[in-house]
Amino acid sequence: MRSRFPQRVIPGFGVTLGFTLIYLSIIVLIPLAALFLSAASMTWAQWVAIFSDWRVLASLKLSFGGSLIAALVNSVFGLLVAWVLVRYDFPGRKLVDSMVDLPFALPTAVAGIALTALYAPNGWLGKPLAELGIKVAFTPLGVVIAMIFIGLPFVVRTVEPVLADLDTEVEEAAASLGASRIQTFTRVILPAVGPALLTGFSLAFARAVGEYGSIIFIAGNMPGVSEIAPLMIVTKLEQYDVIGATAIAVIMLVVSFALLLFINCLQKWRQARLKGA
Repeated sequence: MRSRFPQRVIPGFGVTLGFTLIYLSIIVLIPLAALFLSAASMTWAQWVAIFSDWRVLASLKLSFGGSLIAALVNSVFGLLVAWVLVRYDFPGRKLVDSMVDLPFALPTAVAGIALTALYAPNGWLGKPLAELGIKVAFTPLGVVIAMIFIGLPFVVRTVEPVLADLDTEVEEAAASLGASRIQTFTRVILPAVGPALLTGFSLAFARAVGEYGSIIFIAGNMPGVSEIAPLMIVTKLEQYDVIGATAIAVIMLVVSFALLLFINCLQKWRQARLKGA
């Protein structure tokens, strides 16, 4: 007699759900809960004292503002890189495809040293840029470039499978109906890759906000100029100011979570709207 329930390689829903909840609790929920409990013990005066510090405010502004700019740049050029890798076959394509994953595999300290050597005033790119009056290393611009470097693979690898599944016949059909290239992109391609592009944007943003190793070398870490929020957390801990470090960490967590939640809600709303159309 055959069982009413199909045989599965992985155990049933109850067992897998239990393991999932336990794993997530140990790895994610318990550490975050401990962080919030530590922050809850702070008084209002302590919160005001920490976030009236101009260095803290400047570091938060640079971390979130730079991450937003870097994620937007990566969304544009990541889509372009994914399009080239999917739609065209050219010599060295596999090499270029492998280079996209380099920021994943490269230790962050190595990336930071490489970017600093490249964009330093006497570097290969830094020297000609300095002659044009553009200083990259030890400025907020250098911070944004480092964030772009580490965030690009997230956009490319998220958009690439969607473009691969998008048949070229759809583009040809749009062209045969009289659509221009811009109309084909905005009305056919972009709606199809839009959710994946939003996901890549959110992943690149989240990675840039929390990045530390590849930024501190090229940033120069000048207070109020090129000091990022993760560095402020480390600085507070080195000064044995655990309360200050906790407060900055909580604010970064809340803002990042709120933005990612907004992007996910926007993504679901867009998908529901496309289904209803």
